[in-house]
Amino acid sequence: MERKAQFSLSLIFLTLFVIWAGVRIYDNIVFNINCQDRLKRAADANTVGLAKQELKAVLDYLQHEGLTSGYTSVLYNSPSEDLGFWYSNLKKSYEELVSLPANVTPLERSNMLMKLRETLLDSGESSVNVTVPKGISVFPNNALFQFWAWITGVPCVVFSVWWLRKN
Repeated sequence: MERKAQFSLSLIFLTLFVIWAGVRIYDNIVFNINCQDRLKRAADANTVGLAKQELKAVLDYLQHEGLTSGYTSVLYNSPSEDLGFWYSNLKKSYEELVSLPANVTPLERSNMLMKLRETLLDSGESSVNVTVPKGISVFPNNALFQFWAWITGVPCVVFSVWWLRKN
């Protein structure tokens, strides 16, 4: 194959891969703004009212986007990628906050907020993370994005290495 053709193929696959990365980054930013950041705010809320407000916004977003059931995994169904369980858990947490009587004691209110925080956050080795299924930002197109990554990323690397070795 001619060097110019190798370079052109490398450039085409690189462009497609960069577009894939841009779409993934954009989808992740949109999801973070509308869901993940609001879950963090609900976990950090100092009052039941603030926590309810943030959780309600998250639940509305999840329903609007159809993120209420299914799995984000491509090859196998893992419990950590079960949208149905995750969504139901968030919904039940919201319902508990709504059903909390106005005359509840400060201790009970504090316990409810602590329980919510433990539901919404996971403690990692070096940080605290919001509990969300992996790959949710591109759901239900996870298989398409995985295919897109492989079909553009691998040829991009192969043609680039091939072209660079010839120069």
